[in-house]
Amino acid sequence: MAESSTRTVERALVLLGAVCDAGSLTLADAARETELSASTALRLLRTLEGTGFVRRDGLGTYRPGLRVMQLGAQALGHESLVSLAEPALERLVDRTGESAYLSVPSHDGEGVYLAMREGTHSVRHASWVGRSIPLAGTAVGAVLTGSPDEGFVVVRDGVEADVTAIAAPVSPGGRAVAALSVVVPSYRITEAEARRIGVLVAREASALLTPSDTRVDLTGDLTGEPA
Repeated sequence: MAESSTRTVERALVLLGAVCDAGSLTLADAARETELSASTALRLLRTLEGTGFVRRDGLGTYRPGLRVMQLGAQALGHESLVSLAEPALERLVDRTGESAYLSVPSHDGEGVYLAMREGTHSVRHASWVGRSIPLAGTAVGAVLTGSPDEGFVVVRDGVEADVTAIAAPVSPGGRAVAALSVVVPSYRITEAEARRIGVLVAREASALLTPSDTRVDLTGDLTGEPA
């Protein structure tokens, strides 16, 4: 007798939860954790993979997919996430003079600009709120799909020519659900300045979803130098 749709959904959700809880699972481990047969687990994992809820790495291990990360951000409530990010965006503009953005992954495998604060320079990046951007070759994409070694990424000419973007992941629980970025005309930023801004963006991003009683002081500089 065919499995009921309700039972199928239940098993798929349990399987998805197991992958998310563990961070990564082989097919055998996923089947064992959920007490499913390997064939049933494989069928459900393929469905979850096809809809973006899990992804399979080069070793065949299953990991949470971008769709899960996007829904995690949406579960916070886009308005709530924007509200949480507003002070960080304001501080980045105050300390850099450049336009600052909050971005999240979208369901179609791209990124979308969710909020921004315009810079104070006469020549500044105009608002791209609501615009989708590719993940490949962009600073936002690099931090939404990976963990940068230095906590931030600098990309020149990623989305637009003559524009430099500096981004850092918002990663509660170690998984990127959003990105903070600063966008600068390339002609007025040096490598040293890009790194300085990168440190600021990384600090704001790491503190964004941290409980208020454990947040680091954002008024100083990670190098120990005065702000």
